[in-house]
Amino acid sequence: MFKKFGIALVVAGAVVAFAHSQEVPKDFQLLWAIFVMIGALVFMVLDAKPLATMSGGKSFLAVAAFWILIVTVCIAGASLLPQFDPEDEREKISKLLEKQRAASQQGKADELIARAKALDEQVKALENRLKGLGGSQIATATAPPAGEKSSAPASGGGGAAGDMMKVGEEQWQLQECYNCHKLRGEGGKKRGPELDNIGTLLTVEEIQQKISNPKSYMAEGYDKEWQKGVMPDKFKDLMDPKEMLALATWLGSFKNTSVNTPKPIKKN
Repeated sequence: MFKKFGIALVVAGAVVAFAHSQEVPKDFQLLWAIFVMIGALVFMVLDAKPLATMSGGKSFLAVAAFWILIVTVCIAGASLLPQFDPEDEREKISKLLEKQRAASQQGKADELIARAKALDEQVKALENRLKGLGGSQIATATAPPAGEKSSAPASGGGGAAGDMMKVGEEQWQLQECYNCHKLRGEGGKKRGPELDNIGTLLTVEEIQQKISNPKSYMAEGYDKEWQKGVMPDKFKDLMDPKEMLALATWLGSFKNTSVNTPKPIKKN
């Protein structure tokens, strides 16, 4: 029994080490190790000496006690394993449906109101800057006509540029791009290349083309993944053009040349 237990520990350690090398989440590493130990326990029970024959009330109590033990272990053990949280999935679904809601008349009205407030804030910011420069008069013509966007550059990451970068990062999380790609040292399961230097290798338009048509570019060294179509051809349906542009713009800002991002090869 101790020999089998020792072998099970070695196998469980090897499974955990392999899973860790493949960047499998720690919850699943633990789950696989538990499966190995359960399998070892099954072999131990099969090799154990048979119990003495029982009859009458003693046999009934033995079966009842065994059943209670099994049920208790199953319930208690399952409660200790990683649990599925439906709230996380509900939040993701809600975000995916936001663009459908925004397409409604109420959504358009809310968007116009938000845009008007943003323009008003930009006008106030320009007025304050002029006052700070000592201007005796504030040009009221700084506000753009109704329905047009202000051409004033956003400072400190705010304004339209800041909003686009925020939407791009949200789409990275929402579409779960981190499942295949590593970025800023996080995510990735080696199915796709690391992207910290993608902005140096591709323009925003080219990144957008790659997202909408995964076969348009192939990462150097990822021939098999490209042939198999590992990157799904679904994002053009899950994102509207503005969201895809925001994601491409956000990715295009990553230009860390110290990271070995594979060279993209134009295919079609």
